[in-house]
Amino acid sequence: MPLPNPLPVVWADLRRNRLLGAVTVLLVALAVAVGVAVISQERALRQGSARAADDFDLIVGAPGSPTQLVLSTVYLQLQALPLLDGAVLARAASAPGVAYAAPIAFGDHWQGHPVIGTVAAFASRGGTLAPAEGRLFQRRGEAVVGAAVPAALGAALRPAHGLHDEDGDEDEHAGHDPHHAHDLSYTVVGRLPPRHNAWDRAILVPVEDVWALHGLPGGHADGDDHLGPPWAAERLPGVPALAIKPASVAAAYTLRGQFRTPQSVALFPAEVLNELYVLLGNVRDLMALLALATQVLVVAAVLVVLLVGFLARQRQFAVLRAIGAGRGYVFAVVWIEVAALILAGALAGAALGYAGSLGLSAWLAQRTGFALPATLGAAELRLVAGLVVAGLLIALLPAAQAFRRPIAAGLRG
Repeated sequence: MPLPNPLPVVWADLRRNRLLGAVTVLLVALAVAVGVAVISQERALRQGSARAADDFDLIVGAPGSPTQLVLSTVYLQLQALPLLDGAVLARAASAPGVAYAAPIAFGDHWQGHPVIGTVAAFASRGGTLAPAEGRLFQRRGEAVVGAAVPAALGAALRPAHGLHDEDGDEDEHAGHDPHHAHDLSYTVVGRLPPRHNAWDRAILVPVEDVWALHGLPGGHADGDDHLGPPWAAERLPGVPALAIKPASVAAAYTLRGQFRTPQSVALFPAEVLNELYVLLGNVRDLMALLALATQVLVVAAVLVVLLVGFLARQRQFAVLRAIGAGRGYVFAVVWIEVAALILAGALAGAALGYAGSLGLSAWLAQRTGFALPATLGAAELRLVAGLVVAGLLIALLPAAQAFRRPIAAGLRG
């Protein structure tokens, strides 16, 4: 004789005990969401920060904080940096194995967008990045804007002194009034394609203009109006940083050693990012431990709630047994009901955690300037699967309790 179908009884129980089911699903969902969001966001930050550094093979700066050098140069988290002697730029521009050595000079802004003085070779990333609109700057007074700068081709931009961010915080630079606008205006002649990093918000101009605006030598002899190298070494002012594009991997390591001197530091951005990732890994491990502790507590709470709920319904199961349902049927009803609640909570938690990671990525992208690709990976799937398996095992406890209870005792209850 085939066993009767337990699903109608399960469905009726779930409808009758909506509050108990909702509480169980919510507890499981919150526990899963925390773990999924932590793991997904940590991976998104790693991937996003690494991609944002792809345009920078080797960075050279004055002795100081390597972390601040990378944050200012790669991510445009601008702070005043000690200036690198101009002689280092002259030496880098003519060093063997250098595809280009680009000065990175910042200190001005336009409507919150940093104005960066550099050379056309950096704007095109050595000829690998063509403008989406217009062309690269070719003479003084021209500008190329990033994809996120709200300025059309032909627009005139008047930069102002100081380092500026979205919150309106400005850093007085070299004693200038941060609200004082320069007399020079730049004409937008090109727009770069989206890079999904902080440089999408930057305005690139000839470094010679930045030097001239701040009363510094222009890097060339009097009457020489060409842009970029070759430089006149005796006419080169200091710069916050250099972005060097090595011609090969071997040249990259040679150049890093060559420019690690008492006067300069040279580093691959990955060196600083690895230190950051170690810190992130420690934070992730701590958060994962807290998430695991939360899940254990939630599992214990769910178990208590379910046991109390099923003890309150022991008469119902005794009646089923009295009208002919076998122990296995009652066991299946209870186990399927608990397993369904935990599975629903786990799936809802995975969706909630992923949605939370997407929202946090969008918020952080606005703050950091680079995209954080939030995805669900194997680690999150293992977390969800582990909790589901644990839930299926937990479901055996109330099912076994209903299985073992005598009919008479249940009817008396």
